[in-house]
Amino acid sequence: MEKKITIQGYEGSFHQVAARQFFGKNVEVITCGTFKEVVCIGEDKKQSDGAVMAIENSIAGSILPNYNLLQKSKLQVIGEVYLSISQNLLANKGVRLEDIKEIHSHPMAILQCLDYLEKYNWKLVETEDTALSAKLVQQHKSKHIAAIASKFAAQLYDLNVLTPDVHTLKNNITRFLIMEPIATKTKVENADKASIYFQTDHSRGILSKVLAKIALGNVNLSKLQSMPIPGSTFKYGFYADLEFENTKQIEKVLENVKALTNSTKVLGLYKKGKVVKG
Repeated sequence: MEKKITIQGYEGSFHQVAARQFFGKNVEVITCGTFKEVVCIGEDKKQSDGAVMAIENSIAGSILPNYNLLQKSKLQVIGEVYLSISQNLLANKGVRLEDIKEIHSHPMAILQCLDYLEKYNWKLVETEDTALSAKLVQQHKSKHIAAIASKFAAQLYDLNVLTPDVHTLKNNITRFLIMEPIATKTKVENADKASIYFQTDHSRGILSKVLAKIALGNVNLSKLQSMPIPGSTFKYGFYADLEFENTKQIEKVLENVKALTNSTKVLGLYKKGKVVKG
């Protein structure tokens, strides 16, 4: 039976591309307007099998609200996808570059493609989603409006890719977390990466002691992200990604970290992701 996974955005979005990379082309997606909705439906086994959520981008950085959603959720991380984002100029069949008068897309996508767009005297119209822009171009059968979106959106809405890869910075990679309800209790075979969240007291040097325990355990700290603790006054928790070679290694490190922290939550043990083309 194919998986039913929640994503943020519309069909044809990069979240759906990431879901297809991990679960296969037949994965069913439940589209959500917000990341909070993604998590709420994703953690409910009666409604879905899990969720896909963007967590950081190589240009824009970490998506801090999503870290808080993950930390509070009843989801566990079972994988990750690093998607190389490709923005493309899409239009209805038969439309030529000289026919276009307006470009519709999400403001971030427009910013990513400004070097290309400024070559033309086009009106730039910001929308809420790249895939929605593609869908509306197709629905309205527009001959003068093009969209910036994924190649998958072009395929989904039967649009032509007038110009591929119109983004300025080619090394634009978004990391997506693949998650499922904790109650599913999936154990990932040959896991080599862990995501954890911990809180410390404010004693001198406590964070450096935690990091020293990680290093002494021969575990690689690939990411450390501080996050304000909601409801506190300038107190912080820490999200960390740890890379390891075997389960015993990470279990020992987690034991040592827990001994130094006020609380530690393992968000998931999974396989390191590889960069794939979006």
